[in-house]
Amino acid sequence: ELLIVSFFIILFSGFLLPTANLAGTHGPLIPLIPIVVAAGGHPMAFGLLIGAFGLLLAISKGGSLLANLTSKGVCGGLLIYLGFIGTTSQVKNLFAWSESIGMSHIAFFIILATILLYALLEHWQKRWLAVPLSCVLGGGLAFALGAPFEFKTAPGLPHMNPMYWWGENTGWMLGLPTVESFIVVLPFAILAVAMWSPDFLGHQVFQKISYPKRTEKVLMDIDDTMTSASIRQVAGSVLGGANFASSWGTYIVPAAIAKRPIPAGALLTALFCIIAGVWGYPMDLAIWQPVMCVALIVGVFIPLLEAGMEMTREGKTTQSAAIVVFASALVNPAFGWSITLLLDNLGLIGSKERSSNLTKMSRWIIPGIMFVVLTSVMAIVGMLPGIPALMENFRH
Repeated sequence: ELLIVSFFIILFSGFLLPTANLAGTHGPLIPLIPIVVAAGGHPMAFGLLIGAFGLLLAISKGGSLLANLTSKGVCGGLLIYLGFIGTTSQVKNLFAWSESIGMSHIAFFIILATILLYALLEHWQKRWLAVPLSCVLGGGLAFALGAPFEFKTAPGLPHMNPMYWWGENTGWMLGLPTVESFIVVLPFAILAVAMWSPDFLGHQVFQKISYPKRTEKVLMDIDDTMTSASIRQVAGSVLGGANFASSWGTYIVPAAIAKRPIPAGALLTALFCIIAGVWGYPMDLAIWQPVMCVALIVGVFIPLLEAGMEMTREGKTTQSAAIVVFASALVNPAFGWSITLLLDNLGLIGSKERSSNLTKMSRWIIPGIMFVVLTSVMAIVGMLPGIPALMENFRH
């Protein structure tokens, strides 16, 4: 996956589509994976459908349309929710790891030291150093306090033959997908692509806030990003990958802090990915909990929280922001975004003046269709709390 994504980072973000954010992992999709597996979903079928639906949305400019219909209040609330939930989840993960090795105190000292480091960097206006310094601090402090660590991934290239990965007795040992495999993952693929818009929107907004003035031409374009992520998804799925693509938030947020243009960051990131993928050993260090957790906290989730609070400082935005958080906590961020988008554009919450200036299509037709489609798909796959999956009823 690292080698595949490196190729497409260079091809698209580096040269062909310099406004396309790097195609990374679809973080909000991760909680869905166990449900897809339990339903009998095939990763290749899932990936191919996500790629196909993503290309359709990109070609029709649907992603940017939905982003343009999202007010500052809705977007700010979404960023606040994602930032808070992400931060707390990484703190929990770090404590769970430290408890598993019988050294619970390590997590406390790492997080405390990271807080102090982040505050100092903010004071010195050197926040772009937060990710590398926090990784060094987290990993170094954990090792110094006696946490066990060893390198396991040896250097070398993976199998590049698709038939190895999709063989009956090799790779994933799943064989090629059947027509039924595509039918099973269809609703999940629709939901995955529908979740791209709020995910991409958060990255784009953070970039807008962090970049200097008069840099609109180098900001990430949502439709271009959907194009690159979709093509990378199809290629990765065919070549044996089971990683599901989205915009690379872990990259764009620290890159936005450093005010670095996407193509320059893309080429550097691709180079590091190739080195890590071939060398092998850096991957062990990158996924070690003291390193990974603090990197995600200071590089992604805390900046998202800051951006969300910045967006809700002016105008009638707090109502919409609160409803997004409330609805997201009920189901998930995609549901929270879609229902608040509808309520906000109707003028029931947020700015009445903004709502009155919208056309009928923008006010309730497009948001209404989006909410109905998303909620229906979630009901089918069983993501609405307390409501059994309609898919199971169809099977019975």
